[in-house]
Amino acid sequence: NISTPEGQQVVRDLVQQCDVLIENYKVGGLAKYQLDYAALSILNPQLVYCSITGFGQTGPYAHRAGYDFLIQGMGGLMSVTGEQDHLPGGGPQKVGVALTDILTGMYATTAIQGALIEREKSGTGQHIDLSLLDVQVACLANQAMNYLIGGQAPRRLGNAHPNIVPYQAFATADGHIILAIGNDEQFRKFCQVAGRSEWAEDTNYATNAARVNNRTELCEKITTLLKMRDSQQWLDELEAVSVPCGPINTIDQVFDNAQVKAREMRVEVDHPFAKRIPLVANPIKYSKTPIQKPQAPPLLGADLQEVLTEVLDYSAQKIAELQANGVV
Repeated sequence: NISTPEGQQVVRDLVQQCDVLIENYKVGGLAKYQLDYAALSILNPQLVYCSITGFGQTGPYAHRAGYDFLIQGMGGLMSVTGEQDHLPGGGPQKVGVALTDILTGMYATTAIQGALIEREKSGTGQHIDLSLLDVQVACLANQAMNYLIGGQAPRRLGNAHPNIVPYQAFATADGHIILAIGNDEQFRKFCQVAGRSEWAEDTNYATNAARVNNRTELCEKITTLLKMRDSQQWLDELEAVSVPCGPINTIDQVFDNAQVKAREMRVEVDHPFAKRIPLVANPIKYSKTPIQKPQAPPLLGADLQEVLTEVLDYSAQKIAELQANGVV
């Protein structure tokens, strides 16, 4: 409980023993407790202090609260996600997971590692100012550059790609598949499988630039064609000639997928109450230092005794007093 002097002291004691502190309070929220970077870096000049906020430590929006959904909208992601306005179901859409939150956490990991490496040279830590909005703008990727270079705001294209055609989802006789045809040779192979070799010779479709210019006409033809066969038939024939394509899996189908199973992306761990629980595995595969299987998420306060005893050398009596007073 950092609102109490005793709780604040626990944090200060930890800071003197730790390399990194991560916080996501609103700007200035920790200064009133003397737990901001300015105060804590005096106690530990080597501290790497990472602040994650909605809008950053500076600027006119700095004191606003920020949430993933808001930032997907404000940061432009929803303007390029979803079907076109004039089509059924058209309009801005958020991504199906809290993507901006996840990306910000990944940027934080990289930033902290960079600060730790710099500390090896300078001997001192530093403050990392990371915002959801900044990360979302950085992750606009090619869509940002389309605007910055071309001067026009990109528009929503549903599942299509603004610069590559055909590169989207298409309906089949029994569902949908994705075509991700990234070059002219792949398009030629697709045309052969589809029985439309003449498309690859047509000047309106022969190059990607031409296909982008004639996107609507070509995609209508492909849609009509793909509806003549089942998804798996198309996938089998296209994969046989190395045309990038794939199904649109539901989550249960994802975890039943042969490749996902082979990569062991589902693991089971022991849990004190549920015995065994399933978790998603770490996707990083080291050749020399394999990542250990994860432990079950700790229960509330599960690490309290270990941290306060082993890291801070608190006595059992002191810990009991802190607990009795609602500090920890």
